Amino acid sequence: MAKKQKEEKISKTIAKTQDQTIQITFNIPREEIKRTEKKILEEIGKNLTIPGFRQGKAPLTKVKENTSKEKIIERILSLLVLPELAKVFEDENIKPVVYPKFELISVKDGEDWQIRVTTCEMPEVVLGEYKKEIINQLKPEKIWTPNKKNEEKKEETKEEKEAKVLEILLKTVKVEIPKLLIEEDVETRLSQLLARLEKLGLTLEKYLESVGKTAQELREEYESQVRESLILELALTKIGNEEKITVGDQEVQELINASSISQEEAENLIKDEGRKEIIRNIILRRKALDFLTSLV
Repeated sequence: MAKKQKEEKISKTIAKTQDQTIQITFNIPREEIKRTEKKILEEIGKNLTIPGFRQGKAPLTKVKENTSKEKIIERILSLLVLPELAKVFEDENIKPVVYPKFELISVKDGEDWQIRVTTCEMPEVVLGEYKKEIINQLKPEKIWTPNKKNEEKKEETKEEKEAKVLEILLKTVKVEIPKLLIEEDVETRLSQLLARLEKLGLTLEKYLESVGKTAQELREEYESQVRESLILELALTKIGNEEKITVGDQEVQELINASSISQEEAENLIKDEGRKEIIRNIILRRKALDFLTSLV
């Protein structure tokens, strides 16, 4: 009796960069692809009506001809890659902060498939001597005038203090933001811009001409804004946690009530723990900023 051929399993390689970007490349054996595709086509064929055949009775070759390749690939990824990905996250203790991005490196018929999955974890934030810098740079100064020596400098407004604190944090805090986080936010901003321009009846080309920028310059500007925004969010969140600043449910409730959403939307929001946590973090960052401006 011939020996049963050893079944090949899905293999993977994991690469992690300094900015906490994680790439996992899966190699899926062609036999596994073939078996899974057969299962998918049988499932699709049950409800597919093809001319010349009764419903559910068409041969799999015909079912495949009448099913988009994209749909088959999507189902294979769902059945084979997603469970493997979840296992990698668990085994390697990976805590992704964005939905994984899938790249089809090679998905040729009759060959092994290579699928790359990219995600990222929360980067490490090194705060540095932020308190010392804030106190030194925001402490009241005395200015010399001909009539009054050592006159107190005019006190800054709260907004001016906050702007200086944020500027100090950007110079003091060390954190490498994952490219994936930046790209995701930039794409969102660009999509929002295009939507606004469409409503105004403008093209992107006309808009760029009016502001005197190229598409590349606009993207780079957005990337810089996003990077700074993420650094400040991460820094203020860490400061809030380190200073043991708390945010109570009542504060979350008050912010929801103060918003312009309807009563029904507010009630749904209160039930959504994930969105409530986002609001809680917004309040935490606000309180952390208030704490920093109160240092002087």
